[in-house]
Amino acid sequence: MQDFDYLSDSTEQTSTRFVTFITPSLKRFDLAILTTNRFYGKKLVTDMQFGRSAVLGPDDLEEEGVLESVFRITEEEAAELAQFLVLVLGAVNFTD
Repeated sequence: MQDFDYLSDSTEQTSTRFVTFITPSLKRFDLAILTTNRFYGKKLVTDMQFGRSAVLGPDDLEEEGVLESVFRITEEEAAELAQFLVLVLGAVNFTD
């Protein structure tokens, strides 16, 4: 391991919520939502079906095309996912 040039290496306690739900249009989501101090109050959202992840906060839900691009879903599916995520992501709290 002497050949590695570490830029960062830390361990912290995190909280992970695993949630599976089906939207009104019958799209299934299997998500892991990780809460950590690492991302300036945002959360790491992972789609466990397809292995796609993004660090998201409520501001990202307002940006056009973010969910569609990251999770490779349709605009309708993204709107339904955003309805769920707005309940989960909450306000961003900045920490040191």
